[in-house]
Amino acid sequence: MNRKRIWIGVVIIAIVGASFYGFNRDDKNFEVAKNLDIYYTLFRELNMFYVDDVNPNELVKTSIDEMLSSLDPYTNYISEDKIEDFRFMTTGEYAGIGALISKQNDKVVVAEPYKGFPADKFGLKAGDILLEVSGKATSGMSTQDVSSLLKGPANKPVTIKLQRPGAKKPYTVDVIREKISIDAVPYYGMLDDKTAYIRLSSFTANCSKEVQKALQELEENNPESLVLDLRGNPGGLLMESVKIVNLFVPKGKEIVNTRGKVKQWDKTYNAMANPMDTTIRIAVLTNRGSASASEIVSGAIQDLDRGIIVGTRTFGKGLVQTTRDLSYNTKLKVTTAKYYIPSGRCIQALDYSHRNEDGSVGTIPDSLVTEFTTKNGRKVYDGGGITPDVKIEGDKLSPLAIELVTRFKVFDFATKFKYENDSIAQPEEFVITDDIYNQFSAFVKESNFEYESQSKDEFEELLKTAKREKYFDLAEAEFESLRLKLEPNLDKDLLEFRKDISELLESEIVSRYYYQKGAIRSAINDDKAIKKAIEELKSGTNYAAYFEPGRVISTSN
Repeated sequence: MNRKRIWIGVVIIAIVGASFYGFNRDDKNFEVAKNLDIYYTLFRELNMFYVDDVNPNELVKTSIDEMLSSLDPYTNYISEDKIEDFRFMTTGEYAGIGALISKQNDKVVVAEPYKGFPADKFGLKAGDILLEVSGKATSGMSTQDVSSLLKGPANKPVTIKLQRPGAKKPYTVDVIREKISIDAVPYYGMLDDKTAYIRLSSFTANCSKEVQKALQELEENNPESLVLDLRGNPGGLLMESVKIVNLFVPKGKEIVNTRGKVKQWDKTYNAMANPMDTTIRIAVLTNRGSASASEIVSGAIQDLDRGIIVGTRTFGKGLVQTTRDLSYNTKLKVTTAKYYIPSGRCIQALDYSHRNEDGSVGTIPDSLVTEFTTKNGRKVYDGGGITPDVKIEGDKLSPLAIELVTRFKVFDFATKFKYENDSIAQPEEFVITDDIYNQFSAFVKESNFEYESQSKDEFEELLKTAKREKYFDLAEAEFESLRLKLEPNLDKDLLEFRKDISELLESEIVSRYYYQKGAIRSAINDDKAIKKAIEELKSGTNYAAYFEPGRVISTSN
């Protein structure tokens, strides 16, 4: 059936291409028709004569994906089996059990049940191993495969076979699926008696209403300042970003405009409603994971001199995607325009291909950037991302901490801790004591945990080079001393890097008792960016100085 559908699709493409050429005989349309015909004939010959059986669906999907990836990273083909995932990304809603799952070695485990949703109601716990879903063994499956099995019609049961850590036998539970709607605002509250805080995790449908509701409740405390946290927010719906900025700027203000090839689609988005608060001091927190709609909000707030940006430079995605329907219930998400914030600058990275390891904007030569000005005359620049007014680099985790997370030692210890302790202090008060940290250290050592450091690997390369170039004999003692210092030592490193390991442990343990909201509450006290934002917001003089005409917001990394 699949092969027949693919063949029909390819033939239709060729016919449509030929017809298109019949009506349009210019050079460009001739090239389109010619290449579609080449593709059809190539596919036919490949399918008939290739030495092994080929999967037509996979071949066509691969060719489409490779074609689109040559344009930009955001123009994508959405196959029929991915439509539900796409809808979830835009609406934040799906029908399922309401749990985050992950792959731990060869096992699929519950990473976090969402509070109040079916997984939580029916007793699933973080650390539970999913052995079977709907009678199908999960062994060898990806998390995506298992996730697809867990999703289905609302109000219908899904049978799950689980193995709980420490239990002798697995057990089976029928979980009634529900319509799951993930809050775009996972937490809001007062940081102190004068500073409100809102965390926005995504720009899904109606997230602006969630922000508005949070702001209305917080304003009952008469805050003088607001910290809007957009760190790690990948973006989403453009209109939601416009509505959120509109909460803080007067009606009629231009917030963003889009420009592309199809001129009738060009549009300017102004604030359409009366704002909630045009005087509250604002600090928007950003990092390299703040992208797209997050950059519209932070960029518009900066360009309109409505608040300050605190953190690191944003991702650099200034492209607008439009979804076009294709045949067989598939879709094309195609880049149709670039967006420009009030100063006139575009946030899109100048170079798609040369980014940092995390995908964010790389170093931009000064010769390639263009200067723009904010409402008050401050100097800002394009070239990629929003540069913060106050730069706060996040702490980099030690190699040991990274290994302990990626090899699930932190996760497994938190699971063990939860089963051995019925309760803990409130998130803001819970700390990793010497006793808890010693328990964790013993847990890691008992698991025969070993690790290598990148420093040691690079030292070995240096050693080889020094011997090859005859420098080793001149500094043999120094090399040996350096080797001893760089040699991973678990006991020493557990003490040396206790601070960042403890923060990871604290977050993971708190989430076992107080879920995602609790983990956010726990992290606030030690958050450098939040502390700096509060400091700048509280000082009226410091805050006002950021908006002085002529001030330069440097693009340097």
